[in-house]
Amino acid sequence: MDYTKLIEVMRQLAIEAGDKIMEIYNSDDFEVKTKSDASPVTEADEAADALISAGLRAAFPDVMLVTEEQAATHSTTGDTFLIVDPLDGTKEFVNRRGDFTVNIAYVEGGVPTRGVVYAPAKERMFFTLADGSSVEEEGPFNAATPGKTSAIRVSDADNGALMVVASKSHRDQATDDYIGKYDVKDMKSAGSSLKFCLVATGEADLYPRVGRTMEWDTAAGHAVLAGAGGKVVRFDDHSPLVYGKADYANPFFIAYAPGVELKPA
Repeated sequence: MDYTKLIEVMRQLAIEAGDKIMEIYNSDDFEVKTKSDASPVTEADEAADALISAGLRAAFPDVMLVTEEQAATHSTTGDTFLIVDPLDGTKEFVNRRGDFTVNIAYVEGGVPTRGVVYAPAKERMFFTLADGSSVEEEGPFNAATPGKTSAIRVSDADNGALMVVASKSHRDQATDDYIGKYDVKDMKSAGSSLKFCLVATGEADLYPRVGRTMEWDTAAGHAVLAGAGGKVVRFDDHSPLVYGKADYANPFFIAYAPGVELKPA
């Protein structure tokens, strides 16, 4: 894989998809449909997916592509592939809360190694460079011309005063019970893959997810966090979270800065 080309293409497509999403987000009304799993999907999901998948297939025709909005791609198998969630946080989008992202990632040997997370309504953009390290780009964002970037790095966590981030839409008692095992200084909620990015920038130390997610929800954020020195492990046994699973469904997991002393499930 030509990583320089990969990052250039992923970044450009994420911004173009973000522009399309914001057009619909800022319109007076948009249609919301319900998928077979009862989750919502909007015309923004579909428009962003069409743009991203066409761009990736044109640039990397020989690389397997998995995308949330194309069920036919969910039966493909392999451990090296591109994976897309064109609009992660559809509930946040529908409720106009802004915490939604465009996620594009490259998985190699079951490990997300490169990724882009773009939050157009929040005007935040995170991605890995060709060497795998992670940066945040300053806006305003132009698809053709990258702006100024700053390297990001996980925190040097203080286990006596941890900063924890949890899901905005999927918070439950099991999550609160697990967080209760730590000495927490501050707690924040965020939607979509932004939670990974808040750990990557050091704005949070720990993100436990005791709930269902799919690989397209997490791969891009996982890559960004790994490029900033963070880790993502299974909730049950703290082994690394791997990708390319048969149904693309994740077990519960924990994303964290390595200085955090993980508690057992």
